[in-house]
Amino acid sequence: MTFAENLKALPGISHLQAIELVDAAGAVVATIENKPGQTGSLAVYNHLGQLYGAITAEAARKGLELYAEHAVDARAHLGKHPNIDRLLELAQGDGVFRLKHVFATGME
Repeated sequence: MTFAENLKALPGISHLQAIELVDAAGAVVATIENKPGQTGSLAVYNHLGQLYGAITAEAARKGLELYAEHAVDARAHLGKHPNIDRLLELAQGDGVFRLKHVFATGME
């Protein structure tokens, strides 16, 4: 399946403004926002968090499957897709990111 097809099967994210990725020390290392160019990644990371409780090596491998053709492109062009690059790195090791959801309030 393609990335677009995979996205259609993921839970909605209209309630989210962003997801912050938090490392073991409690530092926010990345923010994925609900805005053009990031909504697909927001949906993938949100889904992985729901399935695995955190972004673990196993979750990262599942995420790479969901990114489909974009994961192939990311492997060929490191640095082009930072949200996928992060999963590529995690899939190889034992790092973990917790997710902190930032909910949309409708008042922005």
